[in-house]
Amino acid sequence: MPKILIVDDDAQLRSTISMVLKLKGYDVIDADNGATALKLARAALPDLILSDINMPQADGYAALAELRKDPATADIPLILMTGESEAATMRKGMDLGADDYLNKPFAMSALLKAVEARIKKREVVRQSAEKKLAELRANLSLMLPHELNTPLVGILGYGEIISNCADTLQPAELAEMGRNILESGQRLQRLVQNFLIYSQLELLRADDSEVMAMRGKRTEDVNESLILVARTKAQALGRVNDLQTEICHGSAAIAEDLLAKIIEELLGNAFKFSKPGTPVKLTATAEGKLLRMVIVDQGRGMKVEYLHNIDAYVQFDRRRHEQQGTGLGLVIAKRLTEMHGGTLDLESTEGVGTTVTIRLPLPAN
Repeated sequence: MPKILIVDDDAQLRSTISMVLKLKGYDVIDADNGATALKLARAALPDLILSDINMPQADGYAALAELRKDPATADIPLILMTGESEAATMRKGMDLGADDYLNKPFAMSALLKAVEARIKKREVVRQSAEKKLAELRANLSLMLPHELNTPLVGILGYGEIISNCADTLQPAELAEMGRNILESGQRLQRLVQNFLIYSQLELLRADDSEVMAMRGKRTEDVNESLILVARTKAQALGRVNDLQTEICHGSAAIAEDLLAKIIEELLGNAFKFSKPGTPVKLTATAEGKLLRMVIVDQGRGMKVEYLHNIDAYVQFDRRRHEQQGTGLGLVIAKRLTEMHGGTLDLESTEGVGTTVTIRLPLPAN
């Protein structure tokens, strides 16, 4: 049964609320001040907290701020109970992360409605998180062993042949095996690098100082940077003749290597999911205070429902389309764009193609 923590220095009110909630089947614990409430919340991890604002030993605001700082309690819904109805009071609570308000005095029916609404919402969030976790497990079990083993098989297989039969192999055969080993090693290296980059970004985006430091970097000339990365990617994939570019001159508020990473990953997907001989176009233009970059391909496209389910280790129609990759490239591009105050939008039609639009801020000066 859902557990609710009641925090109020009014013993009679605590007792009344506790009785009403217990009659509705809730498990109830209580505290008469903010300091005790923090200890109980961290120990019991309740499903909901009902807290007064004005209390001794850490008021409701102070307790709420501490709860939101602690990862273990940060997502616990909290309803503030207060006799103050000023907008500034409510605004302060919402800014600190309160989920709802009850103005004293309140009817027990209103209390129950507020509690039920928050408990239901938390359950929906929990179910959604469990679903995503199950999907992640399924994708990892289906995809990651394949992604790791495929290049390793090539490296080990050709390495064994060379070590055992080097004296009978022709130079051309050795060269071909060497190229295959190199390609397999590069594929494995990229997988490891993207995993490390993704993990680092997930840590950095919770650190405001690191994010602001990233936004302080700049690329002086996007034309030079983007043309270089686009041509290098197209050449590596044997698609030089398919690449089309129209790129302005100008700067962007992002480090050159990170801008290159965004475009490299998105162009890689555009080439991967389109047939050789069909165009892949990269354009970059100034749009007010933004740099607008667009990548258009005429590939297989995506279903509409997939556009809202982009995440790490998620590939679409893997069973229907044999493909390489972990799905990390698109997520890395999206994370980097958003961490720099930009947006990444996808438009796709199955069987027609995909358009990716990236908007990044221009430098402030």
